[in-house]
Amino acid sequence: MIIAIANDHGGTELKHFLLQQMQKQEGLKIIDLGINDLHSVDYPEYAGRVCQALRAGEAERGILICGTGLGMSMAANRYPGIRAALCHDEFTARLSRQHNDANILVLGGRVTGAPVAEAIVQVWLATAFEGGRHQRRIQLMDK
Repeated sequence: MIIAIANDHGGTELKHFLLQQMQKQEGLKIIDLGINDLHSVDYPEYAGRVCQALRAGEAERGILICGTGLGMSMAANRYPGIRAALCHDEFTARLSRQHNDANILVLGGRVTGAPVAEAIVQVWLATAFEGGRHQRRIQLMDK
């Protein structure tokens, strides 16, 4: 699976931690679309990079991280075909995949601890979309 990941200054530390963990997983290819330091940037630009990578077929799923996750999720969900889910625990991560076919996971670097974020990512990556009645709802959102 190819994962595109990006962050703003509020998500740099959590992204670095998650990259270390994800690089240990077999079968994952990670495309890091920035940033790698703490200088202030505009999060919509980095949300757009991940959304464009998914829309172009360069990645299968994406992860976005900002301070709270709110800005990145708002910016990403403006792109057609993007279903970005801000998750705070394993339960919401699982359901975002099973019921909503979320193709971008959004995390808050200032509000989600590293061990919790790692568990969220693991569940989100491992969970498949259930389809069925949920597929009809995804199609309604895409109209």
